[in-house]
Amino acid sequence: MSGSHPRLHQSAAPAPNALSSDKDAEMPATEKDLAEDAPWKKIQQNTFTRWCNEHLKCVNKRIGNLQTDLSDGLRLIGLLEVLSQKKMFRKYNQRPTFRQMQLENVSVALEFLDRENIKLVSIGGCDHE
Repeated sequence: MSGSHPRLHQSAAPAPNALSSDKDAEMPATEKDLAEDAPWKKIQQNTFTRWCNEHLKCVNKRIGNLQTDLSDGLRLIGLLEVLSQKKMFRKYNQRPTFRQMQLENVSVALEFLDRENIKLVSIGGCDHE
């Protein structure tokens, strides 16, 4: 495998055995690359999920779906505590049944990152200053 980033390596011709719909054939390469189901996105998502699960083993937690499983804040808090080897600065909801409780848990995790001077950065497609 070469050292180039999957998004930067584009081929003008489709792979011989690739099955693509008419919609895909009409879509420019950059749009395909940014599409929700772009192969590089799935690879990154799976890699990150496996990395998270490796760390969450310590606290008997697991992520199956990044979008849904991190939404209540519990696995996010668990991951931060494992990685930092510290406890949250304030209490959080152990059983967040309501949306407000889930959002509060995510806020606790974000506050923890802020207090630890850990900056969140985006490595996505947009360049913002």
